[in-house]
Amino acid sequence: MGSTTPAIRGGADRRQGTGRRGAVVAALMLSMALAALDSTAVSTAVPQIVGDLGGFAVFSWLFSGYLLAVTVTLPVYGKLSDTFGRKPVLVVGAAVFLLGSLLCSVAWNMGALIAFRILQGLGGGALQGTVQTLAADLYPLAERPKIQSRLSTVWAVSAVAGPGLGGVLAAYADWRWIFLINLPVGTAALWLVVRHLHEPQRAQARPARVDWAGALAVFACGGVLLTALVQGGVAWPWVSAPSLALLGTGLALAGVTVAVERRAAEPIIPGWVWRRRTIAAVNLALGALGLLMVAPAVFLPTYAQSVLGLAPVAAGFVLSVWTLSWPVSAALSQHVYRRIGFRDTALVGIGLAALVLCAFPFLPYPGSWWQPTLLMLLLGGALGLFQLPLIVGVQSTVGWAERGTTTASVLFCRQTGQTLGASLFGAVANGVLAARLGGAGDLDSVTRALDAGTVPEPARRAVADAVHAVYFGAAGAAALAFVVLLLVAPRRFPVLQD
Repeated sequence: MGSTTPAIRGGADRRQGTGRRGAVVAALMLSMALAALDSTAVSTAVPQIVGDLGGFAVFSWLFSGYLLAVTVTLPVYGKLSDTFGRKPVLVVGAAVFLLGSLLCSVAWNMGALIAFRILQGLGGGALQGTVQTLAADLYPLAERPKIQSRLSTVWAVSAVAGPGLGGVLAAYADWRWIFLINLPVGTAALWLVVRHLHEPQRAQARPARVDWAGALAVFACGGVLLTALVQGGVAWPWVSAPSLALLGTGLALAGVTVAVERRAAEPIIPGWVWRRRTIAAVNLALGALGLLMVAPAVFLPTYAQSVLGLAPVAAGFVLSVWTLSWPVSAALSQHVYRRIGFRDTALVGIGLAALVLCAFPFLPYPGSWWQPTLLMLLLGGALGLFQLPLIVGVQSTVGWAERGTTTASVLFCRQTGQTLGASLFGAVANGVLAARLGGAGDLDSVTRALDAGTVPEPARRAVADAVHAVYFGAAGAAALAFVVLLLVAPRRFPVLQD
């Protein structure tokens, strides 16, 4: 069978294969939209959810629980897709996600809603990892930028539209519709996958074996460590009994995981993921990408409202412009990496990103809205030039039987970087605010002042200094990614022939 449709069973007519691939791509785009919308739409409906169900003290777990479940299941789903195929993993993951959505819509209290959000996340991990893997299965190297740029566009548009959609549904219908709307979209994607995705039979030398002990160890270790990162400095101080207990338990579980995986015949996280220079370098570089993305995504809206004095909608626009340049740059990156290679293209992109991030703290105070908007436009273009060549490149260095594991490891590192960045940069921002305000405030207090419409001048300057410090930290993460690629990644990726 031709490599252009490795996951589609060939028919007598080439147009039939093309039509099937188009239907599967439509399903992938719908699945990607679901995952992106669900990550952002809930945020604007929190007041209505809390007003209906209560549980204000624990509502942050609506986001943390979902993020934890997605992140820790990525390696498991990646290995399962290499063992049993992409279709069963995607079908089961989509079904679990839809079941979680349905249960979220009928939640009777905050505890139940959090539990059902975690169930959603268990399905969301399959959606994120398997969609990216199938995109590489369906297209040869020459055409992969096309599908990856489409998926990037869908993610960007959905992420930007999510908060607005959530707010509209919460205000004019009911917050439960945020979850109910997943059902028709997800069902359509599921039907397209079941109907049109036909993977070829692959001969196996021995029966498939699943490392369930390793899967449990990875899930437990990742869950404990990510909980420590997500809740540290929020639910309890960093230097406290809960933080130390979670970190200690997580490190102990990490040791257990390494021991279990070394003895496993088919480990969930194989050692070759880190022994191969290309995969290890891309994992580390995209982990740094997740870290630096926190700076604009989390802190720029507060900066735009408190320092620039913009309304929430205008502040959202300042942030959203990078979702315009990112997919365009990603789509055009193929013309660069075909000339200079995957690694050097990514080096150009992350180098430009570091310069843009370093420029942000030098903006005049208080400045004008167009200045950070221009920087965000440039940052999106730089990161598109950085991320897509690395994903396409690393997927092209492995065969079908290793692609799911490789893709999942990359996404896992990026998600972990985002979690670490939220904790690290949150501590940096709060530390600068406390120093500037004499220990009298943190970012949460500034946010509450924004809601009340009153941000005094000392607080505005303190927020500017705090966000500037965060952007310097993000520039440091970009520099780290640059160094890793320069020193660890081979100049020419060992690409396999299609």
